[in-house]
Amino acid sequence: MLNFARGRSQTRSTRSMPFAGMEYHDPKRKSNFVGKILMAAALTAVCIIMLKQSPTFGTPSQFSRHEEGVTHVLVTGGAGYIGSHAALRLLKESYRVTIVDNLSRGNIGAVKVLQELFPEPGRLQFIYADLGDAKAVNKIFSENAFDAVIHFAAVAYVGESTLDPLKYYHNITSNTLVVLEAMAAHGVNTLIYSSTCATYGEPEKMPITEETPQVPINPYGKAKKMAEDIILDFSKNSDMAVMILRYFNVIGSDPEGRLGEAPRPELREHGRISGACFDAARGIMPGLKVKGTDYNTHDGTCIRDYIDVTDLVDAHVKALQKAQPSKVGIYNVGTGKGRSVKEFVEACKKATGVDIKVDYLPRRPGDYAEVFSDPTKIRRELNWTAQHTDLKESLKTAWRWQKAHRDGYGAS
Repeated sequence: MLNFARGRSQTRSTRSMPFAGMEYHDPKRKSNFVGKILMAAALTAVCIIMLKQSPTFGTPSQFSRHEEGVTHVLVTGGAGYIGSHAALRLLKESYRVTIVDNLSRGNIGAVKVLQELFPEPGRLQFIYADLGDAKAVNKIFSENAFDAVIHFAAVAYVGESTLDPLKYYHNITSNTLVVLEAMAAHGVNTLIYSSTCATYGEPEKMPITEETPQVPINPYGKAKKMAEDIILDFSKNSDMAVMILRYFNVIGSDPEGRLGEAPRPELREHGRISGACFDAARGIMPGLKVKGTDYNTHDGTCIRDYIDVTDLVDAHVKALQKAQPSKVGIYNVGTGKGRSVKEFVEACKKATGVDIKVDYLPRRPGDYAEVFSDPTKIRRELNWTAQHTDLKESLKTAWRWQKAHRDGYGAS
């Protein structure tokens, strides 16, 4: 007699049952299995019929095809501080925008703001990817019809670059090569490259012109100059339109308060002086640390050319509009006026209304005494001039965003 050790209240097992050394298959299980197969096949057929009846079936994505009258721009690093502001400006001017960012420094919250502002199909897409992954980058280029690339994506802290130089050479120089190779392979012939005044190092003469010798003194500036050299060498035998923008110290935020600067907490010590001032004003940090008071300047602190992010974005858009095949344009983007760190701190105190405590410390490795631009060339050739040159007003605009977004863009 067979002994099935199971009460009647138990559910019958669907497993195969051994009988005299053989497998006895439950016929009900076979019937249920066949029924499920038939049901799945029927549902699949219904879905295919519905898809074929859909007017969009077989229609490629708007991002995957060129469209007359629409310029599709890839913005690398578009989730970052400058990149997100540039994406906003492009979208406002009816460009089609694809943001590629690995979010190591950028904020998905900034992308969400842009998506809420421009929800229409075919306006904006975000792709999470690392530019160091050549296979992923080529896949992105093969699946999208880009007309131009604005290459912002880069780590960008001078102090950090002296501590971890290999990260900077890989992230800036190597990744730019990957982007350039993908552009060449897929016929994308316009590049706007986001460079820096750090490529000049510490020039003997001020102000800095585009002809000032490039002698960078820190890994950040060196990595950017290497990337520039690669682009320039490639352009000699290419019909690519290239614009290289070397800009100075960026401040400010969107005047309408939609975007701002929100660096990761662990990077605060390496960040921009404006962020450090705001952190001190908000009590996140006990005070502001000014590194270096013995430079050969009028008050002993470094002198920099502070450019509002709104003006900087405007320069990128003008460069995109003026880019010409087989031509290279190189431009300094600055106000033409240098301000010392002490002057900056005083402006920040006035903008925030907080008497920020300041600690003066020894110099930071890799810093230079004085840099400010001569914007004559960009004014003459691109019809660009900085409009937001009141330091206190730019800081007040940024401070409003900081006060309204105490946790930055919130949890990612």
